[in-house]
Amino acid sequence: MRRCRVLHQRLLVVIGSALLLAGCAGLEEGGGQRSDLVLSSLAQIGRPYVYGAEAPGEGFDCSGLTYYAHSRAGLAIPRTAAAQHKAAKRVRRSRLRPGDLVFFKTGPSSYHVGLMVDDGRFVHASTSRKQVLVSKLDTPYWRSHFIGAGTFIR
Repeated sequence: MRRCRVLHQRLLVVIGSALLLAGCAGLEEGGGQRSDLVLSSLAQIGRPYVYGAEAPGEGFDCSGLTYYAHSRAGLAIPRTAAAQHKAAKRVRRSRLRPGDLVFFKTGPSSYHVGLMVDDGRFVHASTSRKQVLVSKLDTPYWRSHFIGAGTFIR
């Protein structure tokens, strides 16, 4: 029974990922890396949030998810959200594209990072929901904690 439930959840993730991608413009730009980043991240929806984790078998923290997606796309990036924020090439919020990273300051020394899926949604490993999920960038919480965006796609 548990195995059936897990397979059902994975099927829902695949269907949900396909539906999310249906509205993703601009994925073909960036040498396929944008689509690789988005697909790798969306494939992790439902995986558990685990502090310090960076692989599907373990789970993910926020920067572990972006680190993993970038490595799958052939890009080497720093491991932590703060280091990713510092090293990324800046992108204006008005120019965000799928595969770009969005950064948030969630506490005095706490940073959070997610990866844009389309023009209004990002995938991230959520501490509050304890799993990888998709959220809207324009919600009051994320809007008030937003500190910038960047990319590692050249």
